Amino acid sequence: MTVALRDDRIRAIMRWLMAAFYVAAGIAHLAIPEPFLRITPSVVPFAPQVILLTGLCELAGAIALVTKPMRRWAGIALAAYAVCVWPANFKHAIEVIDLPFLGSSWLYHGPRLAFQPVLIWWALYSAGLTDWPWHRKA
Repeated sequence: MTVALRDDRIRAIMRWLMAAFYVAAGIAHLAIPEPFLRITPSVVPFAPQVILLTGLCELAGAIALVTKPMRRWAGIALAAYAVCVWPANFKHAIEVIDLPFLGSSWLYHGPRLAFQPVLIWWALYSAGLTDWPWHRKA
C-alpha cells in the first residue's frame, strides 16, 4: 500500500468518526439544549437561539465533511467552531457546573480542555487542509 493511499484511508476514517461525533453533538444540542445553555458564557447574546444554531451547524458541518465538494469548507468551519465553543468548556470547568454523564473534576476538564486543539487539527486534517505532522512524500 502506498503512503498516499494509506493516508487517504486514515483521513477517511477520521472524517467519518468526526462526522459521527458532530451528528451526535448536533442532535444533543437540538434535543436537550439545557446542559449547553448552562455552560454558555453570559456574554453570548440570545443563548437559546445560539444553541439551536450551533446544533444545526454541527449537523451541517458533519454532512459537509463527508461530501467531497464541501469538505475543505467544512474543515475550516468545524475548526473555527471548535475555537468558538472553547470558552463554554472553560466556563464548564471553572464554574464546576455539574452536567449529567460528564465529570465535574479536573480529571475530566483538564483532558477535555487540552483536547480542543486536537479537535481543531482533526477537522483540518480530515478535510485535507494540513498534512502535519505526517507530511506526504513525493
